[in-house]
Amino acid sequence: MVVEFSDLLILLAAGIVVLGFICAGLAIWETRTSQGAIAWAISLITAPYIALPLYMVFGRRKFRGYVTARRAAEIEANQDPQISKAIHADKSLRTAREIGQMQVLETLADMPFTKGNDAKLLIDGQATFDAIFSAIDAAQDYVLVQFYIIRDDGLGTELSRRLISATERGVRTHLIYDEIGSASTKKTYFNAMRDAGVLVSAFGSRRGRFNRFQLNFRNHRKIVVVDGQVTYIGGSNVGDEYLGLNPKFGDWRDTHVELRGPIVQAAQISFQEDWYWATGNKLELNWELRISENSDKVALTLATGPADRYESCSLFFVLAINAAVERIWIVSPYFVPDLDVIHALKLAALRGVDVRIVIPDKADSLIVWLAAFSYFEDMHDVGVRIFRYTEGFLHQKVLLVDNEAAAVGTANMDNRSFRLNFEITAVIIDRAFNKQVAQMIENDLTKCYENDENSYADRPIWFKLAVRIARLASPVL
Repeated sequence: MVVEFSDLLILLAAGIVVLGFICAGLAIWETRTSQGAIAWAISLITAPYIALPLYMVFGRRKFRGYVTARRAAEIEANQDPQISKAIHADKSLRTAREIGQMQVLETLADMPFTKGNDAKLLIDGQATFDAIFSAIDAAQDYVLVQFYIIRDDGLGTELSRRLISATERGVRTHLIYDEIGSASTKKTYFNAMRDAGVLVSAFGSRRGRFNRFQLNFRNHRKIVVVDGQVTYIGGSNVGDEYLGLNPKFGDWRDTHVELRGPIVQAAQISFQEDWYWATGNKLELNWELRISENSDKVALTLATGPADRYESCSLFFVLAINAAVERIWIVSPYFVPDLDVIHALKLAALRGVDVRIVIPDKADSLIVWLAAFSYFEDMHDVGVRIFRYTEGFLHQKVLLVDNEAAAVGTANMDNRSFRLNFEITAVIIDRAFNKQVAQMIENDLTKCYENDENSYADRPIWFKLAVRIARLASPVL
């Protein structure tokens, strides 16, 4: 029996349609948001030839394999009394002051709040990398470096030089980069560091049989730890644009935080887990809990990602918004929140909380920038104030709750950070630090204009259509 080529095409077409229905069922079963499930299901049924390849690449919401690797790392960690002590912390290092609703973060983070920490704001790239490079140069035992984007440009070259120099004087140096975020960086850049003795690894989000075609998971964390004594967490990646040297964006507004105290070990645990996933190796690190001599701030690191038991990142935002009594100020380069966050923001504004959202006026992601417009009218109607930053590009991820708590980290207010990215956020409960963050945001607000009720209503119909399409696509992205 001879099978005609046309018959094979018919069978292939029918097979794709059947697979489209099967994957639509999987999307309804597995996708965490109703918007995402509906978007995938409709696309897979009505346009399977287009949607099926996209679903194979972008459809999953759970990162397989990392949970198993994390458990293995935890088993090894709990066999080491020093690491176990750092994870669980002595009662003497638990906060003695009231932390209210924020105590729930200990469950989300699987990490306690500790006191005896110091936190220093690092405003913009120059201050951030001056501090990081100075710490690397002073390292005596080891350096842990992790960034989503590492470019082979002026700043990237300087990072490489510092790490190689540290290696040459006997310091153990480790570097993790995200292979998708750093896809444009030539392998020769990383190989040069490897040849010099720096231990370099891609995070490996596509490692494993079931992850081979997945491009949707990213390790978006930015962490530097030196000797187990100081850590740096925040929004800046390694690239000249983060120093404001890219003419397309001009000035680049970002924020990092320098942390000392027991919180350093918590950040170190996050790096340890990622390194174990990427390489299968456990690091020999300093787990001695050191109390800061200069400050007694209460702090916690919240490492979140698609391997978590809960949707830890979005729950953090909902918790912070619900905890606010006087104000909740959120600064983010992207504003595409899910329904739970939207409802929390509206309720906060309706109960009289000063709710402010600061986002960039300039776009670096057109779909996300467009989607944000769809929320403006609803937000404005209940009293949420939205400000657009105009001096260059705003990339910082900062949150302020009342006069007590502040957070600096890597998480944006969008579906990717809520559900797809590995992120890390430092939460500091301290009035003095809160005041510094408030002053920083107030200075940023002088470089903003406030959206009014006409900012979206007066736009042409084609723009509104593009906004609606972008909002429909946002849960899938």
